[in-house]
Amino acid sequence: MGKNILALGAGLVARPLVHYLLEKTKHKVVCASRTVSKAEDLVRGYARGSAKPLNIEDKASLEALIKDCDIAISLVPYIHHVTVAELCIKHKKHMVTTSYISPAMRALDKAARDAGILILNEIGLDPGIDHMSAMRIIDHVKKHGGKVTSFRSYCGGLPAPDANDNCMGYKFSWSPRGVLLAGRNNAKYLEDGKVMEIPGPELFKHHWYLNVPGYWTFEAYPNRDSLPYREQYGLQDVRTMFRGTLRNPGWCRFWYKMAQLGWLDDAPRTDLPGKTWAQILRPMVPGKGDLLEDLGKHWDVTPDSDEIKRIKWLGLAGDEKVPSAPNLLDTLCAHLIKKLELKEGERDMVVLFHEFEAEYPKKKEYITSTLVDFGVPKGDSAMSRTVSLPAAIAVRHILAGDFSMAGVHAPVVPEIYNPVLDELEELKIKCVEEYHRR
Repeated sequence: MGKNILALGAGLVARPLVHYLLEKTKHKVVCASRTVSKAEDLVRGYARGSAKPLNIEDKASLEALIKDCDIAISLVPYIHHVTVAELCIKHKKHMVTTSYISPAMRALDKAARDAGILILNEIGLDPGIDHMSAMRIIDHVKKHGGKVTSFRSYCGGLPAPDANDNCMGYKFSWSPRGVLLAGRNNAKYLEDGKVMEIPGPELFKHHWYLNVPGYWTFEAYPNRDSLPYREQYGLQDVRTMFRGTLRNPGWCRFWYKMAQLGWLDDAPRTDLPGKTWAQILRPMVPGKGDLLEDLGKHWDVTPDSDEIKRIKWLGLAGDEKVPSAPNLLDTLCAHLIKKLELKEGERDMVVLFHEFEAEYPKKKEYITSTLVDFGVPKGDSAMSRTVSLPAAIAVRHILAGDFSMAGVHAPVVPEIYNPVLDELEELKIKCVEEYHRR
């Protein structure tokens, strides 16, 4: 007998999840969204799919929807997940999200266990496939009498090479705000037993090149705090623990310089409307001569440098009026989404790369796990597929009673990661593992 699935949110990653659940199961799916037309588009043509309007801040309406479902999938902004979780606990409904487990969510573990429900978080790409593919190798090493001494993990969403046709080496399929703000996060990781701490303003200065064998060379920089993953992955004795982000070369150097000028500032500004880009840039740059020449001197780069080429290409020294926005960051974001838009028919790309060093009583091993997935032209993006399909697969297994645990969890146990990774492989999302003896 079919059950009732509630999908909260109809944004850019929702389509593969909703379609999977309507095509691969016999369950009903209610898609609830503030913009009901988006939800209607997702379920159009499916007899078991329906759409409902929902303001996620309307707790009474949200509760009514949760009360009628068997499982809720929260694809709304992460700030609302705890509210959804509390209602799921109240009505004893399972819940799935693709977001990191926040301290407030973690605090609901006992209540969820007492209610006998599973709240499965971090079941997307990053976090999600990264956890599952890492734990499969870590558990394999332990099972064969070894221990992991070094773990490095890198992930990035980028334009596919055939769509990488601008000097920025990047395109956005949704708001650039989160991507740019990631460059202000503090970072912490373990390198050969030493804790490395990088303050947010210095993050983009702290990068290096990484070659993914069989593919391309990228730029890598640290992704927030890697240290808690020692415990989460059962690697308390590991000497190197690093999680990083991948971008095309030149990204970090450019955005470090842009941040130094103040372009990532989100403090309210009332003086921006009516100004040109050049009028905004001029006060940031010492000197009274040619703006680009002065900028080159300030940045200590030549006129034909990549940084100056990017400023020219973006038009940030030009006479175009800036879009209306409450601060400098959002003004820039509104401009970037137009200049760096992933156009219809273009493909995006997801790259996830793990490196392990393992020791056994009589040998050492270097292990890699590589996932490269491409979007489907005029179809689903690689990012939407890799974020939402792990969650969709997990929902199917939860409703089938395949997962025995209750409480707040991430997918780091074989009971979850094996069936999810196996089915992702059937859907052509495969992590290729290679083992090299040293």
